[in-house]
Amino acid sequence: MGIHFPIKIFLLHLLLVLSSHGSEGAREMITKSNNVLRLPSDHAQASPSSSHMDHLDPSMMIFFTLDDLKIGKKMPIYFPMKDSSSTPPMLHKAEADSIPFSYKDFPYLLKLFSISPNSPQAIAMENTLKECELKPIKGETKICATSLESMVDFVRETFGLETKFKILTTTHLIKSKTHLDNYTIMQEPKEIPVPKMVACHTMPYAYTVFYCHSQQTENKVFVLSLKGENGGRVEAVAVCHMDTSQWSHNHASFRVLGIKPGTIPVCHFFKGDNLVYVPLLAYGDQ
Repeated sequence: MGIHFPIKIFLLHLLLVLSSHGSEGAREMITKSNNVLRLPSDHAQASPSSSHMDHLDPSMMIFFTLDDLKIGKKMPIYFPMKDSSSTPPMLHKAEADSIPFSYKDFPYLLKLFSISPNSPQAIAMENTLKECELKPIKGETKICATSLESMVDFVRETFGLETKFKILTTTHLIKSKTHLDNYTIMQEPKEIPVPKMVACHTMPYAYTVFYCHSQQTENKVFVLSLKGENGGRVEAVAVCHMDTSQWSHNHASFRVLGIKPGTIPVCHFFKGDNLVYVPLLAYGDQ
């Protein structure tokens, strides 16, 4: 289906692509391009008409409900295109561990990566550090993985050291002309039954950081075939969180959907550079 890869091949590919630069490379990329650390609003493009949603940041248009999971359903979805030229490096564990990753060291880190205070890059980096230091909600385990090795170690600890796993990613079969488009569900959504899952989201930083987390509450994983009005075709991975009672009232999903925590399940799509880890047995493999 194009949404999962043999683990060894995927990890090798990810490591080769994202770890080709060391910290010197990270500093060089920061000084050369303002796109390395981007706030979500930097991606804003022309939005499909959407009544009360017109005032929302386009990057928030990834949330939906279980009732939307049906053939023919059309909804505005934000799928940013990956740009390898602005992808920050992924460090090896030894190098990542040698660099402080804490908010108390923020002034030092700005100097290390030659980032101007109060710049958009500094704000994004500060927000990432603060987000990573927040305590997990009830029933959640999390880590901000600063290296490929630390991410995989977290997944293995979550599933069990002997459990094999697969990685699901959203795939752009045909790229859309816009990041935000009206997409239609073309086929019956496929649910991947999972006892546990680990979701890893990229965070804006001077080098690649993944915010990985797992929840004890029930989650449903789906794969959807989507067609956009501007030519895009996407094989998308989505997760539905069945219990949101512990989420903050300020969570973006509640603003987009107009609901309150714990009322109905909240679903969301994953960007192409995000990862969803699921146990291999979810596919019936032995």
